[in-house]
Parts: sequence; structure tokens; C-alpha cells
Amino acid sequence: MHASIETAKPKQKRDFTAVSAAIEAELAAITAGRRRRKIMTTFVKNGLGVVFSDIIAHKLRGKEGDSTSLRQIGRRLRLAFEELGPTFIKLGQVLVTRQDLLPEPITLELERLLDRVPPIEFAKIEYILERELPDGLETFEWIEETPLGSASLAQVYKAKLKDGPVVAVKVVRPTVEKLFQTDIAVIKKMAARLQKRLPPELQAALDLGGLVQDYYSSAMDELDMTEEARKMQEMKQKYERRAEHVTVPHVYEATKSVLIMEYIDGWLIKDFPVDFLTFEERVNIMIDLVHHYVQMMLDGHYHADAHGSNIMIDKRTKKAVIIDWGMTGRMDSVMAQILMRVILHIQLNQAEDAVEVFMELMSPTIYTDVVKLKDELRTLTLNYVSAHQGSSRYNYGRLVLEATAIGLRNYCKVPNGLALWAKGFSATEGTARWICPEISYGEVIEAYEIPILKSILGKRFNFRANASLVAETAELVATLPRRFNKVLETVAENKWRLTVQLQTDPVTRNTLNQIANRLVLSLLAFAIIVATGLIVASIPGGTFWGMDKTTIANIGLAVSFLLVVFLGWRLFRTRKQRPRF
Repeated sequence: MHASIETAKPKQKRDFTAVSAAIEAELAAITAGRRRRKIMTTFVKNGLGVVFSDIIAHKLRGKEGDSTSLRQIGRRLRLAFEELGPTFIKLGQVLVTRQDLLPEPITLELERLLDRVPPIEFAKIEYILERELPDGLETFEWIEETPLGSASLAQVYKAKLKDGPVVAVKVVRPTVEKLFQTDIAVIKKMAARLQKRLPPELQAALDLGGLVQDYYSSAMDELDMTEEARKMQEMKQKYERRAEHVTVPHVYEATKSVLIMEYIDGWLIKDFPVDFLTFEERVNIMIDLVHHYVQMMLDGHYHADAHGSNIMIDKRTKKAVIIDWGMTGRMDSVMAQILMRVILHIQLNQAEDAVEVFMELMSPTIYTDVVKLKDELRTLTLNYVSAHQGSSRYNYGRLVLEATAIGLRNYCKVPNGLALWAKGFSATEGTARWICPEISYGEVIEAYEIPILKSILGKRFNFRANASLVAETAELVATLPRRFNKVLETVAENKWRLTVQLQTDPVTRNTLNQIANRLVLSLLAFAIIVATGLIVASIPGGTFWGMDKTTIANIGLAVSFLLVVFLGWRLFRTRKQRPRF
């Protein structure tokens, strides 16, 4: 059903007063206090009070637990996230990628999160279009009232530009941004409390606050249509240069909450008719899709959501079109090179070299047994040597997730961005296998080895990449005579001096502070008991500060008892708790 825009007079603006008031009322109802109570009530109602930190600790210690119990916990978590709305639905989608933190039964349940929600009334969509577009609703000849898709963040409509083509119009829901900003403040506090509940060795390796911050940054980009339009335009230029059979929709216009892009008449890649494409066409699409994703990653980008529901086959051009560029991000190109080097070593059965390259991504802590860590990574990489890259068990996205899990299990700090990269790689692998199951994904990667090496070497020997090395070398050579002269003067005047300053890590300092605090409390309680006894003994028949000896003794014993109780409570709070289900 088309909603005709021509019903409005050319110079007469429609009255959106009632719609604007309704949206303002919804925004006013989103407060920190209300959302905090809603979140806490929902979590308690679903029995998710303190179990989350125990699950993480249990997983990182290599103990999966009972599958049935974990599946029930995952179901309760999914239902809670769906009830709490967009912020938590997107958080659940991110947690699906963290199979290094959560047991598989829980992540499998979170994959079922419903991101399809009932659409908001069309009048609110019209109000946003009228407010944000320069020509308002006059931009369109017609627009359909029923959305093509309705998700938790945005809705997509089919429309026709005036004197222009048919387009797809993506509109962000009006209350989502404030809801995200309000919820994220609560989530950060929850993450901080979870962090404190983890054992010290896991606190040293895991940064839940950083994970939430990465999620928040990615989510806010996803809510900004100008940012998504910029990514689409950048990727379209690169696809046109490198890929003949994969492309990106053309962007016509973008504002903060509205994106107008090319409408693709076709099928989702998982639904197109089998006989629509020949075998050669399917192979070409698969090769272009995989090779461009690898090159995009080497250039410092990743698409974490390149699965079959975000890629269409155009009926007219027979090209694969990536239609959604929300869940994307940047990654350090050096990190991407490390991951590519791991793959190259695995293909040559060089497990030891692959392990050494993997170690460049992991920062061991004081709790890490490096020998055990390397042995586990070596076993992992050997499993992938000559493995067929066409199953869910052996693909490079899963390889990175398993390596990340090994690193965390051995108390190493691992970059948070690896999980999203791994999700993107797995999604691309699944899409490629769907469109052309006859060809091994690993063979397609191997065919791109020369461009991978060119990219790595080109960046390594680029003059900009080596600018610091050149500048520092020049400074060293230029100042060498003066520095050498100072060394000779110091030797001649016998002014050698060695200064050493030892610094402990934060976990050790925290442990020492806890020991010192408990010792002080114990000594204080003991001192009060002794002082009370001395005071009582020194006044056998009199008073002290107007109190008799019985009152003084009772006060001293009461204060000492309270200190002992407080000490016991602190010991109980900070003791290592065994995970329970």
C-alpha cells in the first residue's frame, strides 16, 4: 500500500504537533531511575542476579558445566534481553560472538534473539522524514506504509523519489538513541560489579568495562545514518575497483536518522532460486566476496554481520549486494596481518611459527604459564592443518575464537576486537559455503596468498610506516658524539650510579593492601581489648570519664566485637567463591 505524498499542498506543512508531543512524552519517560529499576526487576524475575560472573569464571577455567542447566540460563537470558529492548538485544548479539567467555549452550540460545519487532506507527516515521530531510516529505512521490523490515533499531520502507528511482528508506526509531545512552550507564555499573566478583587472576586478564565501551561505540555508530552512509560509499568505491560480482547499494541522501539508498529488487542470498545463477557465476561471487573481505580487513576494516540475511542477489545485474553496513568497525592493520600470517603458517604445517605469531596478540599476566599456553595453541593449530574449510567445526573464524578462549583461560589479555572480527569471518565463510558449497573456503583464501603478502610487505616497507625508525636513527647518529663524550666524562670523574625502582602490578598491590587492612583491623581490635582491661584494672573503686568499670568493659568488648564482625564480613566478601549453577 502506497502512502501518497501528493495529498499535501505544495506549500502547506502537515501538522505533526500531536506526533511530536507523543514522541517527547516517550523520551521523557526514559529516565535512569526507571530503566535501572526495569533492568534489575527483569533480571531478578528471570533468576539472573549473580549467576553471570560465576558462568564467566566457570567458562574461563575450562569447565563447561551441565548443558541442560546452561541452556535454561541462556533461555532466561534471552527472554530478559528481549523484554528489555534494543540495547540488550544488540548486547546479546555481541555476546553471541564471545564464545570464549560464555559456554556454547548459552551462545546458541542467544542466537535466537528476536530482532524483529512490531513497527511503530507510520505517522512517527513521517514526522522524522519531515523534520530531517531538507525537502521533508516532498522528497518522495510515494512511500509504502508497511515497512520492508522492522528491527529494534530502525525500519526500512520502499519509496519513490520525485522524478527519481525507487529507493529504500531506512529510518531510526525516535527513542532508541536516548534509550541506548540511558541503558549503557546501567550496564557499565553492572559490568564493574561483575569485574569485582571475578577471581583476581581473571580480573587481571579480562576487562569487562572495555568490552562494554567497545559495544557502546559500535552501537552509537550503528544509530548514525551519516556514518553508515560514509562506510557504504567508501566500500562501494573499493568494491568497484576490486570486485566485479559484489557491490554496495548507491546512497542518495543521509541524515542523522534517515538513510535513502538504492532499492535492490532480488532475493536474500539464502533464498534465491538455484537455477538463477550458473555454477561459474556462483564461484565468481564467492571468490569476490571472500577476497574482498580479506583485503578490507588488511586495510583496517571489518564487517561483523556479513551473513545471508544482509546480502541480496540482484535480479537485474546478478550481483551480490551487501545491504546492511551497521555492525562494522575498524581494526589495527597490524593485527589483521598477524591473523593472516597465522593462516599462512597453518597451511604449511608450521605450527610452532603459528604459535609465535599468535603470541603477538596475547599479553601474558603474572598468572600466565607461558609454556602451557604455547602447548595448547600448538595443539589447536595442528588441528587446522590440512583441515577442510567447509564445515562449522573448522573455519578461520572459529580458529580465532578458540585461540582467544585459550588465551583467556591462561589469564592473558586479549584484544576485544578479535571476537567481532572472528564473527565476521565466520559469517562470510557461512555465506560463501551457502552460495557455492562445491568449493572449499580454505582454497579460496589460499588463492589470495600473493595479494596478502603484497599488502603485508607494502605496509611494512612503506616510508610512512618507517618514519619513526628513520627519525630515531637520524637522531641517534646526529647525537652520538655528544652522548659518547658524556659517557667518557662520567667514567673519568667516577660518577657511575645505578638506580632501581621496583613496581608491583595492580593485582599484587590490591592483595597487599587487603592483607594490611585486615592486619590493622585485627591489631586494633586486640588493642581495644587490652586497653579496656588496663583501664578497668586501674580504677578498682572509682570512675573513668564518668563511667564505671563495667560500662567501660562493655563498651570495649562491643567495639571489639563489631571490628571482628566487620573483619569477618570483609573476608567473606573477598574470598574466592566457587562457581555455582
